[in-house]
Amino acid sequence: MTFAIGTDEAGYGPNLGPLVVAATAWDAAVEPAGLEAAFARAGAGLAELWGDSKRIFRGGAGLAALERGALSAVQLAAGTMPATWSALALALGIEAGSPPVHDSALAALGLPREASCDQCLAGVDQAEPWLAEQRLALRRVRCRVVEPREFNALLAQGLNKSDILSRITLELATSLVPNDGGEIVVWCDRHGGRMRYAPLVSRSFATPLVRVIEETPVRSAYHVPERSCRIEFHVKGESRLPVAVASMAAKYVRELAMHAFNAHWASKQPGLRPTAGYPVDAGRWRTAAAAVVDREGVAWDDLWRRA
Repeated sequence: MTFAIGTDEAGYGPNLGPLVVAATAWDAAVEPAGLEAAFARAGAGLAELWGDSKRIFRGGAGLAALERGALSAVQLAAGTMPATWSALALALGIEAGSPPVHDSALAALGLPREASCDQCLAGVDQAEPWLAEQRLALRRVRCRVVEPREFNALLAQGLNKSDILSRITLELATSLVPNDGGEIVVWCDRHGGRMRYAPLVSRSFATPLVRVIEETPVRSAYHVPERSCRIEFHVKGESRLPVAVASMAAKYVRELAMHAFNAHWASKQPGLRPTAGYPVDAGRWRTAAAAVVDREGVAWDDLWRRA
């Protein structure tokens, strides 16, 4: 038995809204050498359901396809179809940290928003035979949501933006690593231009022994002998199914968060145009919302992620 983990993020670039990191954990009744081929065969059959979130979800095309893929994965892993944000957060292991300003708008979200429950359950029916044929099973989907307040505090500790992403990704991945032996493979999308991850891997696995297999512009790969774990950071990592499903989960959570963010501030200032939070439009939103943010007594450090 091989245990596979895939990770990805959504919201690395924006100034507004959270950074969301997601991980998927899979049992694979195949040897590590055959793992990539097994996931490739399953992924080819499920290309309409699961894939890189940037392919599945495009601005203006609606949330339905992304939602269907993300919620079918949650149903497979957790055995539940969340009907509220709170239920989704529980299924994804999103811890209740310091709540965002728009927390009440998140709590009011009913799910699914654009896909139907039947469509999401049909996605489960579609996925199960393809995964079973390749002897794969999705066991868990987990997300870590980093609100601007926490992100800025980590910057103040001396971490840079890439450090924050890598640290949180590895902490999430290692939290899913089983303790009962077996071979473990962790696949991550490459974190910006970072090429060297060995010290971060050592810190997250709490072991000084990390063997560098390869560090190139395309792939950085490591072996942690103590845990029989191979971990890779790969350009275009979303081509691997575990990373792609993590990509979709992270993007879905981020989109829900931004919907709640915009709903909250539009209720305070009618006519305020929504934002996706990316730098140019985030600047437009900051100017337009400056008066209402000040009137509400909200610190910009709680809203605006510093670079």
